[in-house]
Amino acid sequence: MKVVKITVLDTSLRKDLVEKYGNPNLKPCGILKAGDVFYATNTCPKGLCDCAWRTMNQYVFGLSSGVKKFYGDDWTNRDGIAIVTCNDGFRPVTFLLEATEEEAGPFYPD
Repeated sequence: MKVVKITVLDTSLRKDLVEKYGNPNLKPCGILKAGDVFYATNTCPKGLCDCAWRTMNQYVFGLSSGVKKFYGDDWTNRDGIAIVTCNDGFRPVTFLLEATEEEAGPFYPD
């Protein structure tokens, strides 16, 4: 299995939804910030939000197992990547997942 690099691209706040449905004191994600990097194969790396992991784990596993493209050839502009967003509707965090050339080995420290 290949190691997958997980990079936080963006944290945002959906002010329109917060105004209509949320706690007015909500701020963007307080756990992750743009530029944070994690490495994984099939388990959630330390420091990564468990909710975010649940939305990306199938992509990480696919990339780690050698999948080159998801959703056909029109989703990303290169092989071995995926763009995913956590499922927090008020405070979405967007991630870049990239397959690396590093082999995980049997005891990779996810």
